[in-house]
Order: sequence, then C-alpha cells, then structure tokens
Amino acid sequence: MENTDFNHISELISQPLQILITTHSNPDGDAIGSSLALASYLKKKNHSVQVMIPDPYPDFLAWMKGHDEILVFSSDEIKCKKAIDRAELIISADYNNLSRLNDAAGLVRQSKAIKVLIDHHLNPSSEFDYRISISKISSTSEIVYNFIEKMGDLHLMDKDIAECIYAGIITDTGSLSYACNYIKTYLIMADLFRLGIDGEHLHRLIYDTYSESRLRLLGYSISDQLVVLPEYHTAYITLTKEDLHRFDHQIGDTEGVVNYALSIKDINLAALFMERDGIVKVSFRSKGAFAVNTLAAQYFNGGGHRNAAGANCTTTLEETILKFKQILPLYQPMLKSVY
Repeated sequence: MENTDFNHISELISQPLQILITTHSNPDGDAIGSSLALASYLKKKNHSVQVMIPDPYPDFLAWMKGHDEILVFSSDEIKCKKAIDRAELIISADYNNLSRLNDAAGLVRQSKAIKVLIDHHLNPSSEFDYRISISKISSTSEIVYNFIEKMGDLHLMDKDIAECIYAGIITDTGSLSYACNYIKTYLIMADLFRLGIDGEHLHRLIYDTYSESRLRLLGYSISDQLVVLPEYHTAYITLTKEDLHRFDHQIGDTEGVVNYALSIKDINLAALFMERDGIVKVSFRSKGAFAVNTLAAQYFNGGGHRNAAGANCTTTLEETILKFKQILPLYQPMLKSVY
C-alpha cells in the first residue's frame, strides 16, 4: 500500500525545526543524493538540518553539495547522539525500517522527535508517524523532487539540489536501464537539465573514478569468481574476505559488480556473495518479472525491489551459497521466461 502523507508533512515543516535526516548503512547514490537534496531544500525553508549516516559513503559520491557536513555514527558517535537528542523531526530517507541504521537504530527509536519516512522500498514498518512511501517510483531522490513539487517550492530548486537528485536517479536505475518506465522520471530529468546540471560530467564523477585496485578486483571477480548455472538461467560471483583484503577493498568498490553477472545472455538471476564484518552480504539482481525481493525475504531475511534486493546472512559463505543453489530448482520454471 502506498502512503502519501504530503499534507501532514507540509504542516509539520511550516515552522522552523531542528531536523535530522538519516539514511541506511552502506549508503549508495540514492541514499546520499536524496538526503543531501532534502537537506539543502529544508535549509532554504529556514530549518536547522543535519544529515547522519551509520557508516561512511563511497568516495565517488564525495562531490555533492553538503557531503562534507554529513555526520557518520561509526566514527563520531558523540556528535551523532547530540544531533539525535536535539532533533524535533527525524526523516528516514531511502530505507523502510529503523534497523537499517545499525548501532544508531535504538537511539533514533527512543527519540521523542516526530518520525517521517520518505522512501520507495516495499513494506515500510509501522514505526513512523508519517510516511511518503511510493514503491513504483525509481528512487527516493525522485520522491524528493515530487515532495518539493507538492510543497509548491520548485522555485527553490537550484543546480546543487538538481545534481543530488540526478545522482540518486541515475545510480538507482543503473543509468536509466531499469525501474524507470515512467514518463514522470524523464520529465524530472529534463527539469534537472534546465537547472543547469552537466549530465556527462556528473556521470564521469560517479562512474569514471575507479582506483587501479578496484578495477583489478572487478577483473578478478569476473575472470576467477564468476559461476554460471545455465540450467537455472543464473550466475553468481563470490568474494571472500581474503579476496577483498588482497585487492585493498574500499567502501563502494563492489558497487555494480553483480550487474556484470546479470549482463550475460539468457541469465535472468544474478547474485554477489561477499564475506565481510562477520556476515555474508548478498546482492541479488534479476530481469523482467522475476522478483528477487521475494526470494531475498523468504530465504535470506532480506528485501528490496523486484529486480534489485539484498540481504545480510549470519551463516558462513559456503552455507549461504549452498542454500542459494538448493532453492534454485524451485524457481527453474520462473527463471526460464521472465518477460
């Protein structure tokens, strides 16, 4: 069920407030883009605004306006706790459950601040006072644009805000290759260009900033760690903690790796299994009608979107992969034809 509490939230922000914007752990382009775009807009409305994230964001996002003012809970817990304590309104951007805040989750739950969700993931939790939750929209950044429009404040949009929204839409749609079959998405993109963004330059900032070690990790992932299961139209890549250490893995280095497995002809399901921090992080991608969010939720306690989902597993890497392979026969008919 979609929730659009635009009117209630409009009333909330009609007077200046202490606002804390939070986003999920391992923040991606949409998480950072939507949060910073929203922060810039709300500052123009005379609110005092702080953005807080659970852990660091990738270097390839370190160009957006306001990125250097983001508080990171894992490295500055004292400042983050103070920001939570003084918040009158806490906005959760690009995630649907406060558990995605990791160590900060309990403090945010205990806060007496009004809690607002702005997100596009399925099945939002009930722990928010108000929600703008629209799963059919490409990205939370696109929802932020819609929010500014609904508030009657498109005149407050500027190039900095537009760049953040562009980054969120581009990264969450794979450069407009999925989750973007809506006319409004392209109308918004056109408006962002009218505000003066340089799409080619921004694309280079996001995608053409690989370190040598990241590129070598990608090559190793494809040449040595790719497994193709043609009978199930499935491919997966495995990276151990030793692999990550060998290639000096940095935050964001494995962003998009799973998409290479999905790019193989006749492969309709792809997965990346990555061993890190005592867990196995799993990224799922699919084509067409095959819903990886259902698979992730049912078997791996994860979730996400129809064609892009993920999970964190406490089982070993070997056990997680074995479980994945054991359930594939259940999906064989569905994976044969996804369109």
